[in-house]
Amino acid sequence: MTDATAQDWDARVERGLAKLPDRLHAAVAWLREPSRLWARIPAALLLVVGGLLAFLPVLGLWMLPLGLALIAEDVPGLKPWLERAARAIERLWHRLVARFRGGSAG
Repeated sequence: MTDATAQDWDARVERGLAKLPDRLHAAVAWLREPSRLWARIPAALLLVVGGLLAFLPVLGLWMLPLGLALIAEDVPGLKPWLERAARAIERLWHRLVARFRGGSAG
């Protein structure tokens, strides 16, 4: 199950990257290349810290998942955990939307 979950995470990241503006997509794709470890780790750590400081202007919560996704490139054990967390957040989101719209929260 772990390998499949990690593959699901990789597919989720690819779908997310496809939604980014071209310049940001190109930058993240460049960082995800295996030879870019020297740039990926500092960038990921800065994004995580920036995501934790989301209450400040310019910085935002969007930085946290992007930083974690970059770190997961080098720490494969994070991929299944991140995929499970993303699925849980999606389930919660769908329940909240259903409740807000007056539908069933099943």
